Amino acid sequence: MSDYGSNGPGARGNAGWSGGEGDTFDPWRNPELFQGVLTKRVFAFLIDFVVLAIPVMLAVVFITVFGLITLGLGWTLFWIVSPASVIWALVYYGASLGGPHSATLGMRAMGIELATWTGEPGYFVLGAVHAFLFWLSVSMLTPLVLLVGLFNGRRRLLHDIVLGTVIINSAAVAPEPARSY
Repeated sequence: MSDYGSNGPGARGNAGWSGGEGDTFDPWRNPELFQGVLTKRVFAFLIDFVVLAIPVMLAVVFITVFGLITLGLGWTLFWIVSPASVIWALVYYGASLGGPHSATLGMRAMGIELATWTGEPGYFVLGAVHAFLFWLSVSMLTPLVLLVGLFNGRRRLLHDIVLGTVIINSAAVAPEPARSY
């Protein structure tokens, strides 16, 4: 699978911004799809990190207070925080990337969205696996693996390439015409 051309029957493949056969997500014909995407992804990640951290911090505060009230017995609940944080993150990314906007809250704030290689929107399992592979690649291969995005036209990271996804500017995707019936 090359980085410069595949046009499938997906929803975004027919959205009107594709210049013709074989150039869906072509950075040469549609550069507006990829302008500033890496920078937007960094800020979207920071926003999503805050969104994910707030409920975890509230849970830790609750467990701390509960432990004080129960004279230390409630502090045994701290073992739940780590697995619950992972589950919360997977559900958040799965639901938001698999939702109608194919974007997390941070991605929506920055004006980017996820699409499959064929131009279709994301789905729950794809969103959860996307997040899992991101964290796995960054923790196993060091954050230097993020430099992969600087060396391809579509600004795809390693986990995007493995999953066959692409992150594009939402504003560059022309909306489909409204139906009159």
